[in-house]
Amino acid sequence: MNEAYLQQIVELERQARSIYEAAVREAERLPVQAEAEAKALIEHTKAEAEAQAQQILAGARADEDSMRILQQAEQEAGRMKMLAAGRFDRAVSFVLNRITGRE
Repeated sequence: MNEAYLQQIVELERQARSIYEAAVREAERLPVQAEAEAKALIEHTKAEAEAQAQQILAGARADEDSMRILQQAEQEAGRMKMLAAGRFDRAVSFVLNRITGRE
């Protein structure tokens, strides 16, 4: 074999080894990168879920507050209605007494 041919074989082996070593490095790097990306995705998803949960809770609190305010308003309206009914009876009696001259 001539020397040029041997040099080509040596060069091809060197290139093959270089490609092989690069592939090994890439194979070692990929799981680490995939794990880091998975952790980042989990953290991002967790943060979004927590934000949505906070929005839902805030909405529920607002609904609770609205219901409580409505209940209080209904109670106050009932109380005012009872007061008005009692005063209405007194007002009617007063007007009838004035008309009939009893007062």
